[in-house]
Amino acid sequence: MNWHEILNVVLFNIKSILKITFLSTLFLFLILLFFYPQTYRSDVSILPPENQEGLGGFGSLLSGGDFSSLLTGGMSSATSQLYVEILKSRTAALYVVDKLNLTRLFNSDDRIDAAKELSEKLNTDISKEGIVTLNVDVKSTLFPMIFSDSDSLKNLAALISNTYIEALDSVNNEKLSSKAKSARIYIEEQISQTKVLLDSAETKLMEFQKKNKAISLSDQIKSAIEGSAELKTEIIKTEIELSLIKSDAGENNRLYNSLNRKLLELKNQYSKFETGNEDYLVAFQNVPALGKELAGLLREVRIQNEVYILLQQQYYKEKIQENKDIPTVEILDGAIPPQKKAEPKTVFATIVSGFFIFLISSMFFVIKNTSKII
Repeated sequence: MNWHEILNVVLFNIKSILKITFLSTLFLFLILLFFYPQTYRSDVSILPPENQEGLGGFGSLLSGGDFSSLLTGGMSSATSQLYVEILKSRTAALYVVDKLNLTRLFNSDDRIDAAKELSEKLNTDISKEGIVTLNVDVKSTLFPMIFSDSDSLKNLAALISNTYIEALDSVNNEKLSSKAKSARIYIEEQISQTKVLLDSAETKLMEFQKKNKAISLSDQIKSAIEGSAELKTEIIKTEIELSLIKSDAGENNRLYNSLNRKLLELKNQYSKFETGNEDYLVAFQNVPALGKELAGLLREVRIQNEVYILLQQQYYKEKIQENKDIPTVEILDGAIPPQKKAEPKTVFATIVSGFFIFLISSMFFVIKNTSKII
């Protein structure tokens, strides 16, 4: 049949086709309106983690950071994608299930099964700017207008979305607390070792002063002691940094390699004090023996004292970090009860379905007419 014949068949049977289309579409509309479960979603969006990569190393410590930031890379190691993966985890789902007692919602006695089902209803999205948006499908029962309370479902949709953000924050806090604990334990060991070295250095200095009475050092030597002590202290600080991040980040980490280069440069500068490089005011090998011994003792006390003070400061910061509970996730838009259901889109689905029913009905009469001709 050509298009002209097909059009004639459709026009000839147009009343029957329209009748079938109207009744079928009406039936579908009533099913979607009164019988089909309704789905509600409430969006919540959070800002991406702040990138503090430029504040790595002891620069961040001197500006008030913690040693645990070396283990985690600050928040620079976190990304929006990492946030999404945490939200999709069983840990996050269990947090929401337990807090809101959702086992009844999913008609399950097992919280693990309920968490799995909840995860399947989670929807996440990341914008090109890194903003994370999430919502959860909250469905009603059959015959929603009779057996379901739409207001309760809307409120529950918003509550679940907001609780998911609480779960993300809880996981982040737990992670930071664990890292802070590791840093604190490491620092405790370093404090003990440094205290022994400091006591030893002070004892040696005291014994030297008792034995040799007062020895006057020139301002030039004092200046060299200050400079070399600062360099040596920075070397020890950098070595501590490397020890903290090596096991967590690995030797191929960019921060680790950067610190390694910094350490080599510091050691190179420090060696110039010992070798008498002309760029420095004093070559320690040219200092008289007695003065040189005193300078070395003073320098060692200064170094160990500065390191000890630094470690003490960081120890208490890590102890606070380990026990504090502050928000780690910045919410852009909190979830609120939706005004409309997300699914089904009754009017749109009815119009589209009516169009396809019309085409199918027309095709039926065309095929029927073709069979008669044959």
